Amino acid sequence: MELWQAIVIGIVEGITEYLPVSSTGHLIITTSLMGLHEPPDVKRAVDAYNIVIQGGAILAVLTLYWPRVQQMILGLLGKDQGGLRLFRNIVIAFLPAAVIGVLLKDMIDRYLFSLYPVVAALMIGGVYMILVDRFAMRRLREREAEEDKDPELRDDWNITKMTVRQSLIIGFMQCVAMWPGTSRSMMTITAGVLVGLKPRQAAEFSFLLGLPTLGGATVYALVKNLHESARDNEPNMFEQLGWMPLLVGTFVTTITAIIAVKWLIGFLNKHGLAPFGYYRIIVGAVLLTLGLMGVVHVVD
Repeated sequence: MELWQAIVIGIVEGITEYLPVSSTGHLIITTSLMGLHEPPDVKRAVDAYNIVIQGGAILAVLTLYWPRVQQMILGLLGKDQGGLRLFRNIVIAFLPAAVIGVLLKDMIDRYLFSLYPVVAALMIGGVYMILVDRFAMRRLREREAEEDKDPELRDDWNITKMTVRQSLIIGFMQCVAMWPGTSRSMMTITAGVLVGLKPRQAAEFSFLLGLPTLGGATVYALVKNLHESARDNEPNMFEQLGWMPLLVGTFVTTITAIIAVKWLIGFLNKHGLAPFGYYRIIVGAVLLTLGLMGVVHVVD
């Protein structure tokens, strides 16, 4: 892998990981257009690489939300009850995906990681986001606008006061994102909105939930690649692609993810989810067209 390719992939991953647009769909298009879909052993290394550089997205959230992370650490030490509740809720929301992901990972890869299921996830997800924006998020934005006009209407509610029920619903909704092309951010942000969180609160909880979720996926992909390479006596991801592209890709992902997260909060409050819904439908149509033309390859 050339360094310019690592930079491009890092930019795409950083921008799309926390935006509700599906990083999977964008990375499929990007890597295919750069010719990184063949031969099969290179594609396997690139697929693992695309997951491992999610570590940069994790670093972005740790950077932006370090006070929340500190609060959870203090909670575990018995010094902050709100932080302890937040940690509990993150764990509760993470568990459904952790359990179901392990049980269904091979089945999902076999039956859903192909052109038509990914395109369907993009387009159906787009329609879903438009509907959530129309029937749920608009009401929340109106409430926030009223609070901005009259500060006395504001309350001090924040994500440290979430209930177990809210966290569990978000956790099960995150499981839907195991369908490639769906978007983890889409499911967790919309789930947060549907259980009563304001857009910025739903986004904040989604980002924090990404720490164990993306962290687990990153470690799993890395260990799996090393194990399968040793078993089949083939070069692993580092031997195939080199260490420098991984370091560069992770660094670029971190920077672009920080920018994307800060931008997303403001955009959600102003414009809601509908623009992302329309964008997903367009990306789905582009992916379908390029796939049928043989330009991009979801699987080989």
